[in-house]
Amino acid sequence: MEGMYDERLTVPRSWWLLPVAVGLTLALILIRVSGPAALVGLVVGIAAGAVGISSYGSARIRVVQGSLVAGPARIPVEALGTAQALSPKEAAAWRGPKADPRAFMLLRSYVPTALRVEVSDPADPTPYLYLSTRSPMKLSEALEEARRGARA
Repeated sequence: MEGMYDERLTVPRSWWLLPVAVGLTLALILIRVSGPAALVGLVVGIAAGAVGISSYGSARIRVVQGSLVAGPARIPVEALGTAQALSPKEAAAWRGPKADPRAFMLLRSYVPTALRVEVSDPADPTPYLYLSTRSPMKLSEALEEARRGARA
């Protein structure tokens, strides 16, 4: 069934300590000004850090309406070639020494596995998509199912 894949690349829980650290750092800097300034710095720092963490962890990968939607990219499944599920070791190689600068990468360092999908559209200069995903096999299967649905 098309539209059955939807993944949000949320950050690990431990990352939510970072906004507290940002707020405390800002408060310590502003304590020299005054107590109320330090309190404002604490609140603003925590809020800004939380917005940043939330934004970074809101990236989504979906297969919907005959398209792969990965972050800001929307690609019809007909324009995609073979998909290769990458183990953590292979994923590290494809985001490092094997990486092509023309590739589209939805990369999240805290997700160890990925899916590499070739782009078969000759008009598109992007050679492949690198998608951090916790379920590379499920995403690959959803893309194949969407391709079959598009052909039918």
